Amino acid sequence: MNRKEEKRNKIKRRIRSKVSGNTVRPRLTVFRSNNEIYAQLIDDSTCKTLVAASSTEKTLAKEKSKSKVEKAKSVGAAIAKKAVGKGITSVVFDRNGFLYHGRVKALADGAREAGLKF
Repeated sequence: MNRKEEKRNKIKRRIRSKVSGNTVRPRLTVFRSNNEIYAQLIDDSTCKTLVAASSTEKTLAKEKSKSKVEKAKSVGAAIAKKAVGKGITSVVFDRNGFLYHGRVKALADGAREAGLKF
């Protein structure tokens, strides 16, 4: 692992010691790669993924001309739509060691606009 990954993992461990999801308020976790962004709603009490969305899904991958930030916002809206469909309205946000800026912030804003509260 390089220095940047070690730093992110240290921040990630610090966040996860404080943030935990349950059946009432699952954890909305974000993973950001160079080109794609992924989001999951996780119930940590049962260790199950309740809902997942990513920019690689067929419905979202068709939008090739969008920037990465716009893709992230649409992923946030997609996961919120799926969550509200399952009756989940309130979540705990886990930025997974990434800075709350750019694509991570866009995903959170998209989820909030679509109806999730955190």
